Amino acid sequence: MSEDHIEEFHLSLTDANAHFDAASLLAGNSGLSKSQIKTAMQKGAVWHTRGQKTQRLRRAKKSLKAGDELHLYHNEKVLNQSPSPALLIADEGAYSIWFKPYGMYSQGSKWGDHCTISRWVEMNLQPQRPAFVIHRLDRAASGLIIIGHERGTSAALGRLFEQRELSKIYRIIVEGEFPHYETALTIKHSVDGKTACSHARALSFQTNVQQTLVEVKIDSGRKHQIRCHMAEEGFPVVGDRLHGSGKTLNVNLQLCAYELMFNCPVSGEAKHFRTPAELAPHF
Repeated sequence: MSEDHIEEFHLSLTDANAHFDAASLLAGNSGLSKSQIKTAMQKGAVWHTRGQKTQRLRRAKKSLKAGDELHLYHNEKVLNQSPSPALLIADEGAYSIWFKPYGMYSQGSKWGDHCTISRWVEMNLQPQRPAFVIHRLDRAASGLIIIGHERGTSAALGRLFEQRELSKIYRIIVEGEFPHYETALTIKHSVDGKTACSHARALSFQTNVQQTLVEVKIDSGRKHQIRCHMAEEGFPVVGDRLHGSGKTLNVNLQLCAYELMFNCPVSGEAKHFRTPAELAPHF
């Protein structure tokens, strides 16, 4: 396989080869070494199908049966990526709160999951627990994210998002001097043809760089909503390579999920989490 191209390999098992282990089978049929296959397994690029169920395969010695299928999605560029460390903010047992850094994904793809917050949590949280993604942050965004560890609690937290019973506050840095209004500016431009509402207020303006620190609260959760709304208002988010002006591409996206507030579905207690000051956007 060439490391310059994305490669896929699929193998259907028969009675003749089902007694071999997955790593040996894939190495013998794909042209990759057994070591490369095991690395791809660890990073979530190998899948196993039995009947109607397909899931990632991480164990080279997993018992196989005739009729099973093995799938290898090998992309050197993806596999060579290194995850940035996430920071545990609070461990609530049935769920935890993490700071997701710039560049870390919320969820994986068929090509791997080793650079995702969910896999980071599975590998680093003690005691180890399953990790269920409840909501997402863009790869380029940073900030607080909730990871569930029990299915029931994860579903309850998901309902808080759906019913807008969870308050999210973002901090961003934008280009230009965002006006200081007595109350937050409400922005209602549609995003991808869907209604969207954001409330933005200036916190401070830095004259020497002509940038403003802005707090944003959203009533809806459209993809790239804050980035779209601020760009349409004429104040693109610093570091926005998709919706920005192109003037600040030498820095990471200055958009952070800064605060989370909700009533805990387990205890009923009011919870309030905030990004550590040193990790929040700053001039």
